[in-house]
Amino acid sequence: MKRVLRNDVKKALAKLTDQEFRQKTRAIHQSFFQSKQWNEASVIALTISKKPEVPTMPIIERAWREGKTVCIPKCLPETKDMHFRRFKDESELEVVYFGLQEPIAHKTELIASEDIDFMLVPGICFDRRGYRIGYGGGYYDRYLADFTKETASLAFHCQIIGQIPYEVHDIPVKQIFTEETTFICGVSPE
Repeated sequence: MKRVLRNDVKKALAKLTDQEFRQKTRAIHQSFFQSKQWNEASVIALTISKKPEVPTMPIIERAWREGKTVCIPKCLPETKDMHFRRFKDESELEVVYFGLQEPIAHKTELIASEDIDFMLVPGICFDRRGYRIGYGGGYYDRYLADFTKETASLAFHCQIIGQIPYEVHDIPVKQIFTEETTFICGVSPE
């Protein structure tokens, strides 16, 4: 079921023209930058996105300009764990599996979970309750099990689907910013 949903949303994303992608991205970023979570956070955790995800480099660059601390995940496939490391410069990155950019451990500072104010959680598709289908590794659900601060996701509206099948260990995000609206999760859809 999750594989089918993943594929359906990937097809919908592939249909976005470059112009639509840019326009929708601008609207999502604008909404996000006006949020209380963004404005109150000093330490922000997020991934370096890959197309067709909503671009995160503009968020990282604005965070730096505003004096916020940015941290990005380092996945440890042998243990299926993940931790976040401070990101200050692209020279601190390496390309790992699936072409993802991650911090080089010996060049970056470890950031403790309790020091992160706000986390942007990636995913392929979402429902209005905040449940998501990610990329299949389960890293975020394991990390979020003990994370108590604010969470959100950035998504194009075509990534929002009716209902995602979830398991007991799946952790929903608290908000989803799209180009059309911001979903406050945990509220039943009408």
